[in-house]
Amino acid sequence: MKRFGVSDRSPAVAIWLFVVAILVFAMVVVGGATRLTGSGLSITEWKPLMGAVPPLNAADWSEAFAKYRAIPQYTEVNAGMTLEAFKTIFWWEWAHRQLGRFIGVAFALPFLVFLALREIPRRLVARCVVLLGLGGLQGLIGWWMVSSGLSERVDVAPERLTTHLGLAFLIFMGLIWTGLEAWNGEERSRSPAGWSRGAAILLGAVFFQCLLGGLVAGAKAGFVYTDWPLMNGAVLAPVEWSMGGLAFLHDRALVQFNHRIMAYVLLIGGTVYALQAWRWRLAQGLGAGAYTVAAALWLQSVLGVVTLINVVPLWMGVLHQAGAALLLLAATVNLWLVRRSQLRLFTSGPRSRVL
Repeated sequence: MKRFGVSDRSPAVAIWLFVVAILVFAMVVVGGATRLTGSGLSITEWKPLMGAVPPLNAADWSEAFAKYRAIPQYTEVNAGMTLEAFKTIFWWEWAHRQLGRFIGVAFALPFLVFLALREIPRRLVARCVVLLGLGGLQGLIGWWMVSSGLSERVDVAPERLTTHLGLAFLIFMGLIWTGLEAWNGEERSRSPAGWSRGAAILLGAVFFQCLLGGLVAGAKAGFVYTDWPLMNGAVLAPVEWSMGGLAFLHDRALVQFNHRIMAYVLLIGGTVYALQAWRWRLAQGLGAGAYTVAAALWLQSVLGVVTLINVVPLWMGVLHQAGAALLLLAATVNLWLVRRSQLRLFTSGPRSRVL
């Protein structure tokens, strides 16, 4: 029987982690659709196991609809909604939760099998345990988010939605990184600190921008101030500063403004990063990684503007959220490539040097 540590790589484990990452990506997309269709509060209870069974008859549907009619979203936003309309939003939320359950099983069961077979490299076992724990925590945070909209609000709290989305992105990044480690084996060399630091800052900035996007989504700020590059003809639309620090989380003008400014910062930083990669003619695929991140930044930014000025159509909003995940994927892979490669920098002259 194979002992832990005999092999520092496992393609089978890598494929499993990449498949789960694809499922998490699908979860992010379905979550975006659930939010944009206003479906997130249609299921008012958290039943991790029994909740997998949807209403099966007229009495069950009547009970579920009655519970929804008792919350503020129905009385203040959807008063008069028919049962058939309720079923539409119910199925979106049910699919979102069911996919979450499926992801949990798709991670936990193979993990236990791979663990029993001694297939997971020893250095990655703890990382997989952490990912499993984060997945369980994500379910708790999902209910914490939903519960914020069941009594005093007509929607979920923006900061809770952002926490839920941010953790999903962290799990997504962790799956990709760990999968790359399992596929390629233990690290053999390191790149210069400067390049590694730059790639890490770029990834951190992309992740922070995703969090700002979560606040925009939670505050529904994309449905207001839909002109660009100004906001109702001003650089910054009026802000309710009386909210104090909560303005940075809840004020629609401010959260949208912050998201816009961070996009400009990212565009400049990502473009400079790619130009530096071109200037030094990075070898071993590192240049391609830098160019991919820069291209993804520009595409995502253009999509964001188009989505805004069209007042967030469902398909555009979902595509923009999917684009955020793909941009995060590109930045994660880019950092992994930089940290794992011995950079070979080619100057314009005949000489080359290895750093």
